[in-house]
Amino acid sequence: MTKYTFKPTDFKAFTVDGLNARMEALNEHVRPQLNNLGDYFAQYLETATGEIFYPHVAKHARRSVNPPKDTWVAFATNNRGYKMQPHFQIGLFENQLFVMYGVMHEAKDKAQQVQVFEDHFETLKLLPSDYSVSLDHMSQEKTYIHDMTDEDLLKAFKRVKNVKKGEFFVARTLAPNSEHLKSDKVFLAYLEDTFEQLLKFYK
Repeated sequence: MTKYTFKPTDFKAFTVDGLNARMEALNEHVRPQLNNLGDYFAQYLETATGEIFYPHVAKHARRSVNPPKDTWVAFATNNRGYKMQPHFQIGLFENQLFVMYGVMHEAKDKAQQVQVFEDHFETLKLLPSDYSVSLDHMSQEKTYIHDMTDEDLLKAFKRVKNVKKGEFFVARTLAPNSEHLKSDKVFLAYLEDTFEQLLKFYK
């Protein structure tokens, strides 16, 4: 019995029609792992940074009609919420598991917060080839960093500063049938390696 990883069938929870039925499927097949990952990586991040991190598992409580197309656990040093500060996420869409760190459009002082990526511009460009950029946390669409020019990245930073909806996340993704999801041991090793890279941008 696995505690942390996801089977291809778990991703199928996002194909269930109707808000209540999909939430039931997510609560049964996805949320237990997110809770466990939350506990594990809150401790991991505390050990790595010396700061206390709190896991925030998505509840989707405000939804009344549309079923969620993704779900996640976010990590931040604020116990009351995570959206206002740079934060880490582990989450799923129907066809993608993602691990991210960055700045959401609701963040305070976005211009200042995205500056850390500019300050570590060369580090960003030197990340392994499977790292990407997400400009919208609600979309599966991400662009590999090695496919982006310096101008593309600078334009993305500028958008965060000047556009209300502007966001910037460094991400790494897996397909539902990925070898990295075959066991808890392999999955946790993948996640720890990813967090190690993402922590380069954590102040």
